Amino acid sequence: MSISVTPKAALQIRKALDKRGGGVGLRVAIKTSGCSGYAYALEFADAVLPEDLSFDTEGVKVLVDAVSLPMIDGTQLDWVREGLNEGFQFNNPNASATCGCGESFTV
Repeated sequence: MSISVTPKAALQIRKALDKRGGGVGLRVAIKTSGCSGYAYALEFADAVLPEDLSFDTEGVKVLVDAVSLPMIDGTQLDWVREGLNEGFQFNNPNASATCGCGESFTV
């Protein structure tokens, strides 16, 4: 089981960690939310917690708890720019459907 990031996403994670003055990496989790059932939760981590599984990819550390990992196993986190908007995009092979706004998904 794993999660990966593209070079563009890794660059944005490093920039954000530098801007905030440090941290060990990006924590990715799943929460119950949205019209499709689940939503991604991102936060910068200052420490690796006992429940975290750690993945080193493209020079950055991605932390995922064991409960969330089965729903995002194999996911690639990318950084995309669409028009004036830019942000992280999850390419999750486990998502069977997403809501119209793209904020939540179903497994």
